[in-house]
Amino acid sequence: MKRVLLFTSLITLLLTSLAAPTFAAQSWTLAKFQSQTLNWKSCNNGFQCAQYQVPADYSHIDNSTFTLQVIKHVANKPSKRIGSLIMNPGGPGGSGIQYVLAADSIVSTSIENVYDLVGFDPRGVNLSQPLRCLTDSQEDYFLGGDGSVQTAADLAGAIASSKLMASACARAAGSKLAHYSTLDTARDMDLLRTLLKEPKLNYIGKSYGTYLGTLYAALYPQNIGRVVLDGAVDPNISVVDGNIAQAVGFDTALKSFVAANQSFSIKEIQKFLQSSRTKPLVDRNKRVLGESLAVTGIAASLYDPTEGWPLLARALNQAINYQDPTGFFLLADSYNERDRNGHYVSNQTDIAEVISCLDTKDPRTLAQIEADAKAFSAAAPIFGPYLAYSGLPCLYWQAKPVVSPPLTHIVTAPLLIIGTTRDPATPYQWAKALHKDLVDSTLITLNGDGHTGANRGSSCVDDAMNAYLLTGKAPAHDLFCDTDAVAAAAQSA
Repeated sequence: MKRVLLFTSLITLLLTSLAAPTFAAQSWTLAKFQSQTLNWKSCNNGFQCAQYQVPADYSHIDNSTFTLQVIKHVANKPSKRIGSLIMNPGGPGGSGIQYVLAADSIVSTSIENVYDLVGFDPRGVNLSQPLRCLTDSQEDYFLGGDGSVQTAADLAGAIASSKLMASACARAAGSKLAHYSTLDTARDMDLLRTLLKEPKLNYIGKSYGTYLGTLYAALYPQNIGRVVLDGAVDPNISVVDGNIAQAVGFDTALKSFVAANQSFSIKEIQKFLQSSRTKPLVDRNKRVLGESLAVTGIAASLYDPTEGWPLLARALNQAINYQDPTGFFLLADSYNERDRNGHYVSNQTDIAEVISCLDTKDPRTLAQIEADAKAFSAAAPIFGPYLAYSGLPCLYWQAKPVVSPPLTHIVTAPLLIIGTTRDPATPYQWAKALHKDLVDSTLITLNGDGHTGANRGSSCVDDAMNAYLLTGKAPAHDLFCDTDAVAAAAQSA
């Protein structure tokens, strides 16, 4: 559960095939990277696609590069165009291209009217020279065998799968293994801003995308335009504290689900998870629902109470009352982006590990990780044991974490932070912490459930975000918002 990607249904990617890069052989310099031209071509019935090259290593620019794919939806009302709005859905490893393809469900028509909506796949992600470490069967092993560590055999299995991921990614990435960090992607995003001929960065980052936005603000504070960070990540929290906070967030979200769906109790769900270790359910194709996939299915549903909670209720009913794991496989496979044929349609899992291990500074030994696991279980009995070992592959990683700039007291133009009080994946205290780190930020709080706050049924949140993106003016003070349903109930009481 290390990823904090916004949970949505899988989007079928309809991009037309892009031609292979045709950049002339040359000796690259930063100035030459900045002087490229985005040659836009029609794609996807109303979108435009292009590509650009970035240096593999910004500290030692040579002829080693990545080619990044970009998509754009031109503003519906060109005469009223404000500029480009770059969008990132989270991850790490989420596809900005897929996100823009789904923009109708993410931003309002008023935003689509005046902004060119732009998305790019970061280096190693999706269409931008995707880094795939594991085969489909190895991916099944990695994702299906990393449940809670309760025995020596469990630990041995977790170590084996972690070493597999670390060694496979080292082989797949080769000399570029150290160059997939979020810091690199922030620099790539500023290069894209330059090529778009935008004087400032206008940006919506969700979940992990808020960390990308924060790093960008630290590197290029003078280039901040209208920036919305929704589902904020605390950039300065320790690995242990961050993972415990996320475990508590998911436990809290599950309690909210049970309070609203009293057909099942927490104890029943815990009993089901334990049985997934000892007597896992098997479907008609002889696929086994182990603890890891069961936990993943529960977590995936908690991202979205509107669509996810009913799916979880159905899956629990099928599994507990009818010994049918179908619903859980659907939830877990959607989160892991695995199709019905057992093929992983994106490299989300692999690249998430690569990026996380470069971004994460965790000095702990295996013995310290084992000792800390007790604190996870005490703080969050359900998700704590699962998240206690979530960063284990990084212990065996063959590239050192990057050194990021200071991420406190960042002074920029006004920007917007959105936090949800019972967000499972990015706990609300992270939004409050980021609010302190970004000096001229306004915090909008949604009192509610689910991951991220925009488009979650609160006109209070959405109107404030839209007004900011349209005018550049942040609210005069921090806002505390309810969903429209809660606000209406309060008014009628």
